[in-house]
Amino acid sequence: MRFKVQGSRFKVPDKFKSLFSGEMTMSTQRYSAQLTTTLKFVRHFLVILGLLAWSGNLHAQAPFYQGKTIRLIIGSTAGGGYDLWARHAARYMGKYIPGNPEIVPQNMPGAGGAVAANYVYAVAKPDGLSLGAFNPALYFDQLVGRPEVKFDWAKFTWIGSPEQNSILHYIRTDAPFKTIDDLRNTKEPPRCGSTGTGTTGHYIPRLLEETLGIKTTIVGGYQGGSEIDLAVERNEVVCWSPLVATYFGREPYKRWHQSGFTRVVLQTGSKRDERLKDVPTLDELMQQYKTPDSGKRLAKVVLTAATLGRPISAPPGVPAERTKILREAYAKAMKDPELLAEAKKRSWDVDPLTGEELQSLATDIVAQPPEVIERMKWVLGK
Repeated sequence: MRFKVQGSRFKVPDKFKSLFSGEMTMSTQRYSAQLTTTLKFVRHFLVILGLLAWSGNLHAQAPFYQGKTIRLIIGSTAGGGYDLWARHAARYMGKYIPGNPEIVPQNMPGAGGAVAANYVYAVAKPDGLSLGAFNPALYFDQLVGRPEVKFDWAKFTWIGSPEQNSILHYIRTDAPFKTIDDLRNTKEPPRCGSTGTGTTGHYIPRLLEETLGIKTTIVGGYQGGSEIDLAVERNEVVCWSPLVATYFGREPYKRWHQSGFTRVVLQTGSKRDERLKDVPTLDELMQQYKTPDSGKRLAKVVLTAATLGRPISAPPGVPAERTKILREAYAKAMKDPELLAEAKKRSWDVDPLTGEELQSLATDIVAQPPEVIERMKWVLGK
């Protein structure tokens, strides 16, 4: 027997010829069976290795949030509308994040939320483990160039917002102001509470002066809405401008409204809220008092802040896959039956904005022409 190897011929030695003879048929069959068994073992082994690798890969992907804690930095004191909504969302958001991390709220009040915004933007790590909840009107301070602003509103990583809002202006009923004309003509303006220049308590009274000629003495320095509530009860101040959702969504406003302790004199929505059918809108009043077009344009820019609701953000530069996880978890939380039931019980409106929608609005809102910015400087007292 001869073999041809790469064109060459060689002779099989006599001592190996038996391997190819009929005498070794049984040995060859036995060898073949052993080889088949070995190949089956190798195949099974490779399958097991593949399964282990796949399982290990899943284990490596899913648990980034497993066993970790997400901090939610809230830019106001406990008990206010922003605080309550942020805590409410945090209770449900974690269960929609793979790994089910705990979300721990932490209040960081100061400068109308600017302290918290600066922290989230410039100090917190962009690793998806830090979130922020602060007043959306803080972009005003960026537009007018306040030196304490250390953030770029458009560069936050926006996660979502539970609602889109309008604002109202209320006064204690026993104060000597019964109508808009009373407010326009008084020689002693009412004292209204404020927590900072980027808050409704500051920019709404200034906007009312710009558009309707209503003067106000703004009393600042309060840390949050709850402190203003106490000041109103003590008659230190007689008015404030909270969100409509806040006014109908928590105490003491529900009790105040039902008892007649407060009177709402105007609202900023494009149409009257069903619960405030007898209260005029700012648009209606600007028509009545013939506000110039420049004032109307300013009002539109300023009031856009309320439509951002009570947003949740993260630092700039959060990895795209973690941003996606956080946004999807927030969106799912806003549809959670238990969250919706609790919100209904508290008389909270749920009209959410996605992270993508917030990102687009944030980019657009900071791109204002110089003439609008100049008028905003006056509104913000700069």
